[in-house]
Amino acid sequence: MSGAVQPQLRAIVLDTEDAKGLAEFYHQLFGWEYLTDLTSDDAADWCTLQGPAGVRLSFERVDHLERAQWPDPKRPQQAHLDFVVSSGEELEAFHRKVVGMGAEVLATETDDPDEQIYIYADPSGHPFCVFVPMEENPDLSESGRA
Repeated sequence: MSGAVQPQLRAIVLDTEDAKGLAEFYHQLFGWEYLTDLTSDDAADWCTLQGPAGVRLSFERVDHLERAQWPDPKRPQQAHLDFVVSSGEELEAFHRKVVGMGAEVLATETDDPDEQIYIYADPSGHPFCVFVPMEENPDLSESGRA
């Protein structure tokens, strides 16, 4: 479609019962910059962080959030965040940090020679993965990733 408008992704938005608290979790985890004035009245309902290349992660307060129970299909994750590190050593260092910040470990697959991965739940229950990407192994294709 020549000339058609192509929307640009502005942010990934996570629902949470504590917008400021979850924003601070990810701020501490990644060091991303706040775009939200945390002293404003609106910050309790909506907070935004900005990461590399303009990536934004926003947090919207809801009255009640039913936690995902990954991998239970009765309460699916619906969406999750994938983050990568460049080595197994970085993965282990990051793991110590995220667990120390209170994330829940949902799964550990660090013995897999093809893809080392940890799967966590943030304080609001959103699953997220941190892994060493398969691209480091040229014999594997992206189609092998779940």
